[in-house]
Amino acid sequence: MAEENTPVVAAAAAVGDQPQDKPASETAVEQPKAEGNGKAAVAAVEEPPKAEMRAVVLTGFGGLKSVKILKKPEPTMGEGEVVIRVKACGLNFQDLMARQGVIESLPKAPFILGFECSGVIEQVAEGVEKFKVGDRVVALPEWRAWSELVSVPAKNVFAIPDGLNYVDAAALATNYIVAYVLLFELGAVKPGSSLILHSAGGGVGQAVAQLCKTIDVTVFGVASKTKHEALKGTIDHLLERGSDYAAEVRKVSPEGVDLFLDCVCGEECSRGYSLLKPMGKYILYGSSNIVTGETKSFFSAAKSWWQVDKISPLKLFDDSKTLMGFNLRRVLFHQNQSEYVANIFNKVIGLWKDGKVKPVIDSTWAFEDVGEAMQKMHDRKNIGKIVLDPSLEPKPKPATPVKGKSKNADKEKEKKEEDSSANGTTTPEASSPTTKEKEKEKESS
Repeated sequence: MAEENTPVVAAAAAVGDQPQDKPASETAVEQPKAEGNGKAAVAAVEEPPKAEMRAVVLTGFGGLKSVKILKKPEPTMGEGEVVIRVKACGLNFQDLMARQGVIESLPKAPFILGFECSGVIEQVAEGVEKFKVGDRVVALPEWRAWSELVSVPAKNVFAIPDGLNYVDAAALATNYIVAYVLLFELGAVKPGSSLILHSAGGGVGQAVAQLCKTIDVTVFGVASKTKHEALKGTIDHLLERGSDYAAEVRKVSPEGVDLFLDCVCGEECSRGYSLLKPMGKYILYGSSNIVTGETKSFFSAAKSWWQVDKISPLKLFDDSKTLMGFNLRRVLFHQNQSEYVANIFNKVIGLWKDGKVKPVIDSTWAFEDVGEAMQKMHDRKNIGKIVLDPSLEPKPKPATPVKGKSKNADKEKEKKEEDSSANGTTTPEASSPTTKEKEKEKESS
């Protein structure tokens, strides 16, 4: 999943904002007509209220106002699933794209957001053998991760070792799986290779940078100028986002680079292809350029598409270059590659155990502050992973200012006194001597 400027809008919703559906305990169920006496009998059958949980719900596609914290029924467990008590959730740029409705195969709103979480297994369906109640795990559900409880197919759940906390586990899952696949499975980098990386300060970007250090790969990182100081220790050559950086790359590496990792799309596709060495590889793993404002923009999507040069297989043949793409969500949920993804995660855990990688956490947020967290990612102000923690208390909201006298109260009072004098009327306030009058009296005396 890819890393991908509007005012912050609070995402938390008061109880009054919740859907108006009546709870089960208030629902009247009409019974069949009684036989024998010919009279209709209607009985109100009370059912026990269903247990509820807090969840981050997308109520409609659009801006931050459509993201609310609501009470939802606790999940039921299906065949081959486990129920997890969520301890931490990962935020990805794809979550922002889902909010705006610009990715494919979206559920109908309202639905619970979130693609990744970590926690403790509370229930295990019959037939699931590799997990038991109490196991610590990380999970990749297609949706519904941002909740206190989530049911997930066991094939998309992976055990986490002792010593790995829940926040780091949530940060390792998606970002490091994507980074590992990009570098070693598709990119086939080796010692001495070079690459250009977009969104170098994001979760995937920092994962790529760490993995490159394990085999001595040179990294050109594209990031906002404000992040350069913080990224000096992880990126070999920093490039400014939004600049025409091709000349800077050519100064260091005249032949170009071996790999171009693009999560932006648009005009970067053509620039990246032009910077590849012969035998070089371009990999698209995101399209953050589509998300330019708070809500969906057809213009931004169309612009990104038209900016991409259409490269024929014959050109690839002549240039000896490769174009590739990777979408973890589709690989996992639509192309049935759970076993492949589990194998990659095990390799990532091995690197963590050896001390070669450690997730960079930018910040951790309460569910109620998800809007602010999303805005930070949208503005590309994060360095590392943004995490949600359902146990955290929300930030205190600013107190509503107490209504008082305005700054112009004295002027309004004087004007009122002048108007009263002009009309030949006086008020109790106007009849009392003013400060200036008192001063004149003292001078005369």
